[in-house]
Amino acid sequence: MLTVSLHGIQIIAPHGLYPEEHVLGNTFEVDVDIELLDVQPWPFADYTLVRAIVANVFNEAGQLLETFVYNIHNQLKAEFPKAIKIKVAVRKLNPPMPGSVKYAQVCYEA
Repeated sequence: MLTVSLHGIQIIAPHGLYPEEHVLGNTFEVDVDIELLDVQPWPFADYTLVRAIVANVFNEAGQLLETFVYNIHNQLKAEFPKAIKIKVAVRKLNPPMPGSVKYAQVCYEA
């Protein structure tokens, strides 16, 4: 099995559940792991394409991390149909809530 990973993709976008998040924006961080069969010739997953898919999803309107993780996963699955498994984690850094919270995260793997 070969795993191609792109971690720590940072996106700044005006998404969130609360109105002020649509004005101030949030910093999001995304991790992607794509598992491919370890066969010859070596499987290939273009890192720049993975990054572009993540960025394009964040160009669409949305509020919930669950929506972003699901849409990223679906687009990656369409682009890499031979992937055995794709794991996507989306984090909102410093979510707007009382106290100190480093991030909120949603992860989807299938």
